[in-house]
Amino acid sequence: MNEIICPNCDKAFKVDEAGFAAIQKQVRDQEFSKELDERLLAVEREKNTAIQLKESDLKNDFQGQLALKNDEINALKLKSSAELIDEVSKKEERIRALQSQLESAEVKKELELSNAVTSVEKERDQLKNDLRLKDSEKEILEKSLKHQFTNDLIAKDELLKMKDGEIARLQDFKQKQSTKMLGESLEQHCEIEFNKLRATGFQNAYFEKDNDVSGGTKGDYIYKEEDINGNEVMSIMFEMKNENDETASKKKNEDFFAKLDKDRKNKGCEYAILVSLLETDNDFYNTGIVDVSHKYEKMYVIRPQFFIPIITLLRNAGMKSLQYKADLNKVRNQNLDITNFEEKMDAFKTGFARNYELASRQFGNAIAEIDKSISHLNKIKEALTSSERNLRLANDKADDLTIKKLTQGNQTMKEKFEEL
Repeated sequence: MNEIICPNCDKAFKVDEAGFAAIQKQVRDQEFSKELDERLLAVEREKNTAIQLKESDLKNDFQGQLALKNDEINALKLKSSAELIDEVSKKEERIRALQSQLESAEVKKELELSNAVTSVEKERDQLKNDLRLKDSEKEILEKSLKHQFTNDLIAKDELLKMKDGEIARLQDFKQKQSTKMLGESLEQHCEIEFNKLRATGFQNAYFEKDNDVSGGTKGDYIYKEEDINGNEVMSIMFEMKNENDETASKKKNEDFFAKLDKDRKNKGCEYAILVSLLETDNDFYNTGIVDVSHKYEKMYVIRPQFFIPIITLLRNAGMKSLQYKADLNKVRNQNLDITNFEEKMDAFKTGFARNYELASRQFGNAIAEIDKSISHLNKIKEALTSSERNLRLANDKADDLTIKKLTQGNQTMKEKFEEL
């Protein structure tokens, strides 16, 4: 809310944001109208000044040309009559041409002035139309804001009346019942409110009284809900507390926090909620849903009217949490698949490296054996080559063997061959 001081009575009054914005817009519209009037006056002054300057320029130009003509006429008087008449005729033609040009200039000037005035008048009319449109929009906006403001006031009054009636009903309700009956009625109220929506909104939910005292204590009600796959969405341990205004020992909400937290943990519930009508004058607990998890984990304190809303809020959060968990498991499974793939890849690399090393070693051995065989074959080759050389030498010696050489120095054999 904004506070405004009236300039007439010096009284302060408060308006909401919409009303304040409407007042600001009204001030801006007044300033716009003033600025528009000033701009129109400035345009009118500029138009008159432009017209005066144009007339002055044309008048000075005409007077200058007239003075030049007079000088020419005086100069012509000194010439001969025939030349003077001819010259005068030419000058008159020139004067008529200049007068025609002057008239054309006047017409052009008037046309330009007319166009300028028309343009200014159009701009003025457009500005006036814009101003009227702004005024119309302002009136419509003011009516809309007034209507909305009136409706808001009516709605607020109705809400205040409903709250006052509810407060009066609760006060009367509390005064008529004992402390034990008040507590039982609060439990019945919550159970009835839940059963109204059980068939439509809580088909998979469990909401029953806690009758298990195996942990030493028990809460009032346990709420549990599962999804269609049997996964738990959330669970709540409820405790309902109330007391009569005339009860001698006034309890506080904090007196029940420790027990409620213990019951939540013993029964394996995720949340703990205290539905309370204690401390009715405490604004901290009258604001709505109060988070006290700074003292006890996942614990809330509510008034009865917020019984269904907090279940809905926590259930929506639980559904989102399940979705996040499902997405996380999917990512984890993907990471596991990647890990298995990487492990298989590493095993393949290791096996391939081992097989490659064995094959490389065997290949080296084979190469060494081949080298040995090549060395052995080279030796055989050398032996064969040497044998071939000896055979060639023997062949050469055989080819070189003749009777003459055989009988040389052997007279007996020479004689026998000669006889043959």
